[in-house]
Order: sequence, then C-alpha cells, then structure tokens
Amino acid sequence: MEFLNKNLVFLIPLFGVVGLLFMAAKSAWVTKQTAGDAKMTELAGYIADGAMAFLRAEWRILAYFVALAMILLAYSGTTVETSSPVIAISFLIGALFSAFAGYLGMRVATKANVRTTHAAKTSLAQALKVSFTGGTVMGLGVAGLAIIGLGSLFIVFYQVYVVNTGGSLNGKDMKKALEVLAGFSLGAESIALFARVGGGIYTKAADVGADLVGKVEAGIPEDDVRNPATIADNVGDNVGDVAGMGADLFGSYVATMLATMVLGQEIKSDDQFGGIAPILLPMLIAGLGLIFSIVGASFVGIKKDTDSVQNALNLGNWMSIVLTAIATFFAVKWLLPATMTIRGITFTKTDVFLSIAVGLVVGALMSIITEYYTAMGKRPVMSIIKQSSTGHATNIIAGLAIGMESTVLPILVLAAGIYGSFHFAGLYGVAIAAAGMMSTTAMQLAIDAFGPIADNAGGIAEMSQLPEEVRHRTDILDAVGNTTAATGKGFAIASAALTSLALFAAFVGVAGIDHIDIYKADVLAGLFIGGMIPFIFSSLCISAVGRAAMAMVQEVRRQFREIPGIMEYKAKPEYEKCVAISTQASLREMVAPGLIALITPIIVGFTLGPEVLGGLLAGVTVSGVLMGIFQSNAGGAWDNAKKSFEKGVEINGEVYYKKSEPHKASVTGDTVGDPFKDTSGPSMNILIKLMSIVSLIIAPHIHVENNGITKIKHQINKEIKIEAVKTAFVK
Repeated sequence: MEFLNKNLVFLIPLFGVVGLLFMAAKSAWVTKQTAGDAKMTELAGYIADGAMAFLRAEWRILAYFVALAMILLAYSGTTVETSSPVIAISFLIGALFSAFAGYLGMRVATKANVRTTHAAKTSLAQALKVSFTGGTVMGLGVAGLAIIGLGSLFIVFYQVYVVNTGGSLNGKDMKKALEVLAGFSLGAESIALFARVGGGIYTKAADVGADLVGKVEAGIPEDDVRNPATIADNVGDNVGDVAGMGADLFGSYVATMLATMVLGQEIKSDDQFGGIAPILLPMLIAGLGLIFSIVGASFVGIKKDTDSVQNALNLGNWMSIVLTAIATFFAVKWLLPATMTIRGITFTKTDVFLSIAVGLVVGALMSIITEYYTAMGKRPVMSIIKQSSTGHATNIIAGLAIGMESTVLPILVLAAGIYGSFHFAGLYGVAIAAAGMMSTTAMQLAIDAFGPIADNAGGIAEMSQLPEEVRHRTDILDAVGNTTAATGKGFAIASAALTSLALFAAFVGVAGIDHIDIYKADVLAGLFIGGMIPFIFSSLCISAVGRAAMAMVQEVRRQFREIPGIMEYKAKPEYEKCVAISTQASLREMVAPGLIALITPIIVGFTLGPEVLGGLLAGVTVSGVLMGIFQSNAGGAWDNAKKSFEKGVEINGEVYYKKSEPHKASVTGDTVGDPFKDTSGPSMNILIKLMSIVSLIIAPHIHVENNGITKIKHQINKEIKIEAVKTAFVK
C-alpha cells in the first residue's frame, strides 16, 4: 500500500493503456467480420475514401492554425512567471491527440458499417453486436488517449516545475505546471471545434441536398444508389457524427479533468500522496470510469429480434454508472483527507463523494429527459407527427415549440446539480461533479458512435438493394441511434455547463478577481455580448449548411438532368463531385465560427480587463447551454418524427406511410432540424468550453496586478475614496 501511495501519480496513465489494449482487441474483432459481397464492399470503399479525403484536407488547413497558435503560445509563455514556452508543446500534443482520437473512431466506423449490413442478413442481435463494438472502439480510444495524454503530461510538468525545484504545491510552481498543462486542453478543444463545425457542415450539406432532390423531388428512397449525394451523405455521418463527436468528447473529457485539477491546487491537503490528492482525484475517477465502461459494454446485447435495442444499451450504461459510483466511493475515502477548504468553504471527503454522485445523477437525468423529447412513440415526437397532417408549416411550428419546451427540465436539473454540488464541496464540488458525470465517457461515446454506424449500414443496405428484412433490421438500429445521438448531445451539453462553470471559477482565481459585479456598466455590457455570441455562431453554422446545400441541390439536379439512365439504373452517378462540394464548403465555412471562439476572449480580456471577460463568459455559458439543448432536441425530434412514417403512423384515425403528404411535411421538418442537431447545436458545448479555456490561458497575462485597464480603474477608485475622505474631514 505504501508503494501505491507514493507512486499513484505514475500509475494513472496505465488506465489509459488498458483502455487502448481493449480498443485494439475490439477493433481487430470488427475487422475479422465478413464485409459482404463485392457491391457492398465497393460502396463502403467509396464512403471510407471520402471520409479519409476530408480528414486529410481538414488536417492540412488545421496544421497552419496549430503552427501559428504554437508561436503565439510560446511567446506568451515568456511574459509571465506562471507560464512557460513549453505550453506550445503541450498545445501541439493536445491537438494531435484530439485529431487522432477522431481518426481512430472514423477508421473503425467505416469498417463496421458494411459489416453491420452483412450481419443484419443474419439477425438483429448480430447487427447490434457489430455496430456497438465499432462504437466501443471509439469510446475506449477517446478515453484512453485522454487519460494517457493528460496523466503523462502532468507527471512530466509536476516533476519539472514542482518536485525538481522543491516548489510549493499551493504556490506559483504548481500553478505553472497546471498552466502549461492547460495548453493540452486548449489544443484538444481547438481541434474539436473545427472538427465538429467542419464535419457538421459537411454531413448536413450532403444530407439536406440528398433529401430535397432525392426524396422530395424525385420520390426515391433515402440512400438510393441513384442519388448522386448519397455517398457524400454517408461520408458525412462519419466525419461529423464519429470523428467530430470523438474530438468533441475528447476535449470535454480533458477540460473537465483540467478544471478540477486547477481548483484542486488551491486546496491544502494533508494526505498520503504528497498533498496532491485533490489534483489526482479527477484523473483517478476518469480511469475507474474507463474500466467500468469496459465492463458495462459487455452487458450490451440482445438474443432475438423482438428484444429492445434501447433497453440493451440502457442496461450497459446503467451498469457502468453504478459500478463507477461504487468504486469512486472507496477511491475518495482512500485518497482524500478528512476535511479540506477552498475559498473559505470547508468540506469533508464524504461531501466530495456526494458531489460526484450529484454529477452522475445529473448526467443520467439529462439522458433520460433527452430520450423522452426525441424518442419515437413519446408525446413530443407524436405531437410533431400529428401536426404534420396539416402541412409543412405546422410541422415546423411543432418542432420549434418542442425544442424550446425541452430546455425547461434540463436547466432545472443543471441548476439543482450546480446548487447541490456547491452546497456539498464549494467550487471544487461543482468541478468534481462534472468529472463524475464525464467518468463514463467511454460508454457514452460507444452508445453515441453506434448510431452513425447503424445509419451507414442502412444506407449500404439500400444502395445494395438487399432484401427488405435487412433494411428493416438496420432501420431499427438507426431509429435507436437517432435517440442515442440526441442523448449523447444532451450529455455533452450538460457536462459542458458544469465544466465551464468550473473553468470559470478557475479563471477567476488565476486572474485574481474577488468578484464580478454586474451592476458595473462594462461588466453588464460584456454579459450581453456573451449572450449574443451563441446566436451569431449558430447563424454562421446554419448559413454555411444552407449555402453548401444549395450547391449540392444544384449538382444533384444537374446529374439527374444531364446523365441519362440514372433513374433506370443504367448509368452511374458522379458521386465524387458531390463529395467534393461538401468537402470544399465545410473547410471554407468552418473558419469564421472557430475564430469567434478563439479571438473574442483575447480581445475582451486584454482591452477591457478580467472582470468584463468574466461577464462575457457568464453570458456565453447561459446562452450557449440553452441554444445547445434547444437545437439538439428539436432536430432529434424532427428526425424521429420523419422516421416514424416508415412503419406507419395513425393521425386522426387514418394511417399514413412514406410518400404521403404528412410524410413530406416531416421531411421538411427533418431538413430544417438537420443543421440544428448536427452542426450548430452540438458545437455549443465546445464553444462555451473553448472560450473558458482561452480565458484561463490568458488569465495570468490579464491578472489584476498586471492588467493596465484594471490598474487605472483601481487608481481612479482610490483617488475617489481619498477625495471623499478629504471632503468628510473638511466638513
């Protein structure tokens, strides 16, 4: 036990190694499965090649951004004593790990899709096994890389800046180690934002274009091989919902641990681990969550086609959550001292565990609420279906109303979670609650990534003209995948809210602010500007999808018009031209939204000071969480309303199916919801976290003692007080 106490910090990266070993084993299993006939493998090859072509093009552009950011970070590291030029290396590693995490998931997803299609020829159970195993590779890869990266870099920076210098754990030396480590999180979140926005624009431009011309105008099924945009649509599922989501949750995972570690540094801990137990705890929780996500994943499966796929996924999810909670209880009791204090609030290790439990409960409730608002057969989706009977406009009205309504319960849950975790353990409690929520990220991401794999599998089945029973099985998986994708986004935005609050608290401490006074005009102005940013960010994302979709529609129409024989299966569409349109549009349009998140905190912080920047962060966090929930849930509900018509729905005593007028109205709603749920909505959580991380990085540079604006304000206030004293004395 003494050996473990002394060397725990060195053992944490081993959790990540275990995750990667299981990931490699599951990836090998997926690869060994049969890929189907020549036509199926040909189509899967088009999808894989298109996805890799997009990633290579995206990486070429991001390489310039990374190089420029490294230069600026290296310079900034020389200007304050609590940072170092090494932060540029930390940033590079974070960016590389984030990109690699997305690549790993996309690579296996483009293998698992066609193998799921072939497995669906046999049974729904086998198709679920292949698709979920593919998703598990993604989840384990992301969690494993995050723990290895953050854990290993912390060991290095802790040794270099604290141990080797004999520095203070609660002073500038540890602050320097964590400031340099924050570069890793900044790199991860930066790549995540561009990957999520770029991938989202790509997938929705193709999806909208394919739906409007294929399903609405030409009257052919979704994913029909005759539709020139169908390959681009399936490629988009991988670059947006797999690679983009992988990079997204990688960034969230890292940011949550980092925020908790920064706040943990403020706690003077009398423990058996050299005083760093509050800093180690979030990484240990992440490691335990990874192990029990592996255990939970083993419970996912069904025996016959009539079994519920959703229940199987829920069982695995709840197993991982419960087992992680039990293990965390003992970890907290072992690691932490009896009492601790942060910013004047004293709490016990039992309080810390209760905060973690709050985080787990909040995450579970957010998933349940999101499932209710987006799942087929539930009241919200059924209300959209019913209003589709009176046309396209009423379908849109219903979807918008459901999206807005869906913000109420999640916000109440988040508010209760914030209040409860703060009540137990102050700001450290809020941060560790977020760490608890994110602990089962591997399982959450496995469930999420399963969806686009199933969607691709259905597309390949349609394009290969396989028997109806095969498409029926893939449709079951796809419908569940739509719901799990929505719940995954709900989970991500909830974790982002708690993480951003923790990062906000860390920023306040590092920037030396005592409080943020919204009665001040400049702070209130910052609050309003922050509230506006998610709206302009969403506008840019949605407009980008609209412009790219217009180009896609025109290209699909041109091919239908100019290439004779497409509709009779006598001519092959020019898939590559549609892939090129989505690729070029997404890479061109992803820059502006990304720059908003990166540059705004820098401009406000250096020109108006840390307190105004704090107001900006408060505004963007509240507005961004609401926008993220609204858009993701509205889009998910619209999507499953459309999917419901495939089985037939009863409206006012009459049953309607595909190609009916209500179905056409539902297609319009789904088309409107596509950029909501897959582009701007899920990007909100990255936006609010990235702006908080940038603020944390620049906090030492705009510290109240270093910031010129703040000095002037303090001098003015001082002179006003002196004059007031003089006046009172004279009187």
